[in-house]
Amino acid sequence: MNDTVSFGYRDVDASEKQGMVRAVFSNVAAKYDLMNDAMSGGAHRLWKDQFVARVKPRKGEDILDMAGGTGDIAFRMHRHGAAVTVSDINPEMLAVGIERAKKKGLDGLIWSEQNAEELTFADRSFDAYTIAFGIRNVTHIDRALREAHRVLRFGGRFFCLEFSTTTWPGFSDVYDAYSHRLVPKLGKLFAHDEDSYRYLIESIRRFPPMPKFEGMIREAGFVQTKVEPILGGLVAIHSGWKV
Repeated sequence: MNDTVSFGYRDVDASEKQGMVRAVFSNVAAKYDLMNDAMSGGAHRLWKDQFVARVKPRKGEDILDMAGGTGDIAFRMHRHGAAVTVSDINPEMLAVGIERAKKKGLDGLIWSEQNAEELTFADRSFDAYTIAFGIRNVTHIDRALREAHRVLRFGGRFFCLEFSTTTWPGFSDVYDAYSHRLVPKLGKLFAHDEDSYRYLIESIRRFPPMPKFEGMIREAGFVQTKVEPILGGLVAIHSGWKV
């Protein structure tokens, strides 16, 4: 039996998904940050601020920001003095981040093309692992979580910011209508790419609900796991510790 995984609302062969996701982010890289503002009304900036506040990056820490692409999370953590390695499977996204860092005059960030399921870093290399709006695009989420656990030092912390399913009555219906009907049109308007943004919305709908994803984090070996819903779970901050 073939190993199939979701690509938006479609089920595809697992061996094909990585290339398909890579193509999506190659297409949207140049307009990714502009589209984040357009889709969320700028709210993604507040979510990312809240996320980094939970991570509590400190001077002298080694932090891996996986799927860090354009640098939004890494730049925030870098300001706190942490040594941040920004990793992404997509070189076009990394190129955007490197250029943004140059314009901001930020030195000291490490940029590394990596597959979240097969990291090249040694065991126990980092004090914290962060991933924001990226894990739902991974082919095998369980493998990525195990890799996160492997590269963390004992006492290290895992933080994930990801879209989920809001539990607020009424709001979920409004958001579903907005995301399915309007977001692809925004993608066509701003990024000349309707299909890629349709996939991004569909990938949110196929992502495991908060309790299930928390269970996956525990299964990967993390303890003291926690979920912090934002807007009733439209977005959620997941965390856990390696002990």
